[in-house]
Amino acid sequence: MTRLRWLGFSVFVLMLISTGIAATQVAEKPDKLLVLWTSGDKEVATHMLLMYTHASGRMKWWDDIRLVIWGPSSKLLAVDAELQEYVKKLQDAGVQIQACVVCANKYDVADDLKKLGIDVKPMGKPLTKMIKNGWHLLSV
Repeated sequence: MTRLRWLGFSVFVLMLISTGIAATQVAEKPDKLLVLWTSGDKEVATHMLLMYTHASGRMKWWDDIRLVIWGPSSKLLAVDAELQEYVKKLQDAGVQIQACVVCANKYDVADDLKKLGIDVKPMGKPLTKMIKNGWHLLSV
């Protein structure tokens, strides 16, 4: 009976330890937001994605905010002056802006995005790393 009690106590202690570790992991989750902009729809960009991202930067809701321009959004941004102004406001609010070079080259807009102060580079590995490192993800 003593061994059975010891085993039960050991299991209980292990449960407490594992619960404590899980709680610690949740508490240490990074306060970082990754915004993945893929849509070529201007209304979605202005009335949701960029609006929230701008407010998040201005109000400091996150310690680190990164906007990644991917796919059709790169083409839309390159030709739309209003969206370009919005991106400037995001940069002024401290949002880091990056664009996928492969996507930008497919639409022939890489140089246009660079002129806007956007870091145009390969994004597959950095995107994967941010997701694996626990960044919160918002995508449209």
